[in-house]
Amino acid sequence: MYLRQFGFLVNNEPFRDHSWYFRNALVRANFNDYQLGISSTTVFLERFFENLLFNGKNELKNRYCHIRWSAEAESQSAIPKCQNVTLEESAILNILAQSPKTTQKQLAVEIKKSERTVKRIMDSLQKKNLIYRKDGKRNGSWIILSLKKGEKNTKK
Repeated sequence: MYLRQFGFLVNNEPFRDHSWYFRNALVRANFNDYQLGISSTTVFLERFFENLLFNGKNELKNRYCHIRWSAEAESQSAIPKCQNVTLEESAILNILAQSPKTTQKQLAVEIKKSERTVKRIMDSLQKKNLIYRKDGKRNGSWIILSLKKGEKNTKK
């Protein structure tokens, strides 16, 4: 309504479609933590309003507003991007990447699922050749196999 008072022809669709981005852009415009070297910036709001008012072509992704976001951070996951994995599988892969000796019982507690569910997920990950068990049940550890495009998984 405020923009319409000044003659701009706008509707609520951009706010609906990019509500999280807009919310986080407002936060970033007002957030300072000088001890960590973080100061407020209006660049994200400017991009949003450029798209809204002047038909800009800025990509409005919520992750761009995150304080510690970087393009490299998207590729640091232990989960191969070319595999279709569920959120539960993703969570387990990330835990195993940090602590390969984690037991299925510990995983169940960590992801708040039953041990049976964790066993089913682990079986699925093994069938997808994303993990395997090295050195047996009692003293072994989980090995995460990473896949690059065109590469085949091989157990070492």
